[in-house]
Amino acid sequence: MSRQLLRLAIMEAQRVLAEAGVPSPRADAELIAAHVLDVPRGKLLLTPMVDREVVDAIAGLVRERAKRVPLQHLVGWAPFGPVTVDVGPGVFVPRPETEQLLTWGLEFLVDRPGPVVVDLCTGSGALALAVATSRPDATVHAVEIDPTALAWARRNLGDTTVRLHAGDVTDPSLFAELDGSVDLVLCNPPYVPVDTPVPPEVSEHDPFGAVFAGADGLSVIRPVVTLAARLLRVGGAVGMEHDDTHAESVPALLSARKVLTGVEDHADLAGRPRFVTAHRA
Repeated sequence: MSRQLLRLAIMEAQRVLAEAGVPSPRADAELIAAHVLDVPRGKLLLTPMVDREVVDAIAGLVRERAKRVPLQHLVGWAPFGPVTVDVGPGVFVPRPETEQLLTWGLEFLVDRPGPVVVDLCTGSGALALAVATSRPDATVHAVEIDPTALAWARRNLGDTTVRLHAGDVTDPSLFAELDGSVDLVLCNPPYVPVDTPVPPEVSEHDPFGAVFAGADGLSVIRPVVTLAARLLRVGGAVGMEHDDTHAESVPALLSARKVLTGVEDHADLAGRPRFVTAHRA
């Protein structure tokens, strides 16, 4: 079959996804087709020939995406900075917005040889894996409480040097052996206030406990601030993502800790408050 038929199949996929309210119908249609054909998206229409089975496979995945099943669940992986991680039901899908937190963290570590890094609420392990890949000299610890997410993290981190732990970031004794020895703490915790409207991809497919955190969205962030202040060595730093309604409340929580200084909030590419950073005085 010709490239023209493939082009028509992609156009039909885009139409179906647009009607279903998928936010990025063209990109998703092309990524689904590229996944089925096992080619990069940029070379999609250079594929010389496709058969009916390929077109049918594209249509099948498009129908699932139209039901608002996350694209990452359909293809089985998600990109994150310099790495890709396996994802699926039971684990939070890493978002592009969090890559800004990663970039900030790696820039902080530039002049620090052999740093110790802790990734709290690691989920799929994306942040920990990206740090370890970018800084092979780093000692990276990652912690997760949910057993299903922990299994995904183990799958993604199994052949790396990242030290994966099962643990609760609200436990006052977590990582007691690392007190005062950590160069960088990174955290993308659950932070959405309960009852906040979210897209179907989130409400129906992301784990509730990885998204929502109490009425104000701060039930995990509060103990994480305390934990980070305890773990950091002098001159170390913490970076933590938060809800766009937390532009004042989360920086205030860090500023209230006398050992933390230089508290700064950062916006994402859309200009929304997205993550906060601070340094150990």
